[in-house]
Amino acid sequence: MDEGELVEYFRRQMSQDPDMASAVAAIRSLLEFLKRDQSETLQGLRENLTHAIERLEETDSSVAVSSGGELFLRFISLTSLEHSDLSQCKNVMVERGELFLKKISLSRGKVAKLCHTFIKDGAKILTHSSSRVVLKVLENAAADKKRFTVYVTESQPDSAGQQMADKLRRLNIPVIVVLDAAVGYIMEKVDLVIVGAEGVVESGGIFNKIGTYQMAVCSKAHNKPFYVVAESFKFVRLYPLNQEDVPHRFKVKFDSISRYSPFFGNHFWHNRNPLRATSNLILILSLLNNFYLLFFI
Repeated sequence: MDEGELVEYFRRQMSQDPDMASAVAAIRSLLEFLKRDQSETLQGLRENLTHAIERLEETDSSVAVSSGGELFLRFISLTSLEHSDLSQCKNVMVERGELFLKKISLSRGKVAKLCHTFIKDGAKILTHSSSRVVLKVLENAAADKKRFTVYVTESQPDSAGQQMADKLRRLNIPVIVVLDAAVGYIMEKVDLVIVGAEGVVESGGIFNKIGTYQMAVCSKAHNKPFYVVAESFKFVRLYPLNQEDVPHRFKVKFDSISRYSPFFGNHFWHNRNPLRATSNLILILSLLNNFYLLFFI
C-alpha cells in the first residue's frame, strides 16, 4: 500500500461516513496499511508506519489525527519484543490494532452516556462550532426526556454552527444560532457552556475551533460552567505555553481557503484554550486543583 493509496483510503473513509472522527478514519487507514505492508524487518515496519502517519498529518492537519496516529503506533508496538518471528509479531500487532480501533470507536457513546446527566431539565446551553461529541451528548439528553434550549455560535468562516443547528433541529431540539460576536451578550442568558475539543495538551489546555478561548474567558467572567467533552485519543504530546507555541499546521486549514484569498496565511482555524480559562473541566477518575476534567474516555 503506497502513500497515494493510503490517502485515498483515508478520504474514502471520511466521505462514506461524515460522522466518523478524523482520528478513527486515520487509525482505520493505518490498520489497513499495516495489513498490507511487506516489510521484512520490525524496524522497517515501524518506519513505514511512522511515514504513513506523517502523510496522513499532511492530508488532515487536525490534532486528533496526529495524536491518534501516535497512540495507535505506541499501542501496537508494545508487543514488538514478545515474539521473535516477524509474521507472528505482525499478526499480534494487527489484533492489537483492531482492539484499539474498537475501543476508540465506542468512546463517543461512553462520553455521551456519562455527560448528559449534567444537563438539567429546562437548561439553556451555549455551544461553539459543530462537535460530534457534543451533538451525541445533547441527543442522549433529549432521549432522556429532558427539555432544554441550545444556543450555537455560527462559527465563521465555514458556518459550522449552522450545520450543528440543522442537526439539532432534525433531533427536534430547540436551537438558536447566534453571531460569534454576540457571545458576551448571550452568556448571561445561558446556564452552562459545552464544547468539544480538537486536542488536549499536556498542560490541560485544549485545541479547538477559533473562538473557543474568548468564549471560555467570557464564561469565567460570568461564573458560568464551561465543560469540555473529548475522547482519550485526542490527547497530544504538546506543551504550548501560549498561542505562539502552537504548531502552525494545527492552526490553519489550507485546503479550505483559496490561495488568492486575503485570509490566506493569516486566517487561523484553531486556537489554544488554557486550563485556567476553563472553570469546569471534568475527569472521571480524579479531581485536580478544584478543576474537573470532563469525560475523557
